[in-house]
Amino acid sequence: MDTMAILKEFTPEKDNMLNILHAVQDNNPQNYITTEDIKLVASYLNTTYSAVYGVVKYYSMFSVKPRGKYVIRVCKSPVCHMMSTKTIIDEIKNNIGIGIGETSTDLLFTLESSECLGHCAKAPVMMINDKVFKELDSVKIKNIFQSIKMNEQNK
Repeated sequence: MDTMAILKEFTPEKDNMLNILHAVQDNNPQNYITTEDIKLVASYLNTTYSAVYGVVKYYSMFSVKPRGKYVIRVCKSPVCHMMSTKTIIDEIKNNIGIGIGETSTDLLFTLESSECLGHCAKAPVMMINDKVFKELDSVKIKNIFQSIKMNEQNK
């Protein structure tokens, strides 16, 4: 589906901007919003490019750079930090070979940090795309990434 078809699913009201941007980004196989997409959204909502770009840059869930198929967000809130976020990030690096802000060469994974994922009682936490993983430890992380890699090999 192209961006124009996505736009037609929404009424041209600025209140729909976040939902439109999520739909546009989710439709892109590289999980990002292009400059052309921002221009189309701005035109459709009768607003400026900079207004839409500002929203895209403000929210950490949006990206203007291509990302991997699986976007991993590690919570770095104070609670998760106290529950060893650094150890979790190191374990992720050991499993997929990339650090925060990087994308794997096979374009399978992108690793990002997030201010809060809203699951403090179950810290440490990460999200992979829309799925939340709680109470993480090295064994859980290893199993999560082994499962993803096996699923990808079986496609």
